[in-house]
Amino acid sequence: MPRSSETLAPPVGALLRRYRDAGEPLSCEPVSQGLLNRGYRLATTRGAYFLKQHLDAPTADRDTISRQHRATHRLHALGLPVAPPIADVTGRTVAVIGGRCYALHPWVDGSHRDGAQLSTGGSRRLGTLLGHVHTCLEQVMECAPPGEEYESARPEDTFRVIDELLRLVRAGRPRTCFDELAEHRLLERRGLLAEHAHRRPPPAAAAGWVHGDFHPLNLLYRGAEPAAILDWDRLGVQPRAEETVRAAAIFFVRPAGELALGKVRAYARAYRRAAGADGAELAAAVHRVWWERLNDFWILRWRYQLHDRRADPQFPAASALAVWWTREYEAVRDAFAG
Repeated sequence: MPRSSETLAPPVGALLRRYRDAGEPLSCEPVSQGLLNRGYRLATTRGAYFLKQHLDAPTADRDTISRQHRATHRLHALGLPVAPPIADVTGRTVAVIGGRCYALHPWVDGSHRDGAQLSTGGSRRLGTLLGHVHTCLEQVMECAPPGEEYESARPEDTFRVIDELLRLVRAGRPRTCFDELAEHRLLERRGLLAEHAHRRPPPAAAAGWVHGDFHPLNLLYRGAEPAAILDWDRLGVQPRAEETVRAAAIFFVRPAGELALGKVRAYARAYRRAAGADGAELAAAVHRVWWERLNDFWILRWRYQLHDRRADPQFPAASALAVWWTREYEAVRDAFAG
């Protein structure tokens, strides 16, 4: 027998009443806490669905979500592996209940795979897929706003952040191994920034529409093939090649903070062919993302300023990557651009 909808969270009963053929609820289990939103596997008498609860304030309003939904429907029509939301009886894909936004998607069976689980051929397929994402977005979205530029981080601002984080790290009691590593990386990064401050990149012009959050947890595989690109919340206008470099820095980072450069090279070459990008565009993106990583402390800000430790497991590899990337700068650039 279906469970009473009142025992399920979020408000499944009220949601399902908006859909013609969704069936009666059987279970609603969280599948991912996520860092920004929440997802549930919703089982009904008619099948399985993915129920998304939008919580991230910058992207959780109905108009923004609806724009994302329209884009995924158009991308699906072009053959990209996406899972567009299901429309309710009024034709809407966003339900607002109790001030929260929800969307119902078809359930897609699959698993997440990071770069260590991808062969060289799989790395090429990943680069080709992201290239197709960018070229298809160019077809389905309106023109990017002209003239918008993105400033790179200013070292003097970063030095202030480092000083504040060091104060918080040293004030913590009892002192932990994480605190020791955090202090070491902050002091190390301060020295690297002082040494390389003259290499701050100039502003970059926004170049096109991007997914905005392309990483292993937002890509489902079925076997060796991508089955669905998930979570289009960060869909927006940014330099496209920078998304390509950021994604590789997440997919192909090893636990010690090195990049698997052989796979990066295969991925980048496939991306350039699929997107029509040249080596100079990727080289410039490598420089900007390297600088971004050198100045970025979001994981430590979450832990010490927001008291949120969910991202802590990412810190050892992410903080080591910035140091390794600085030392191996030319090899990284050549892997993306050569």
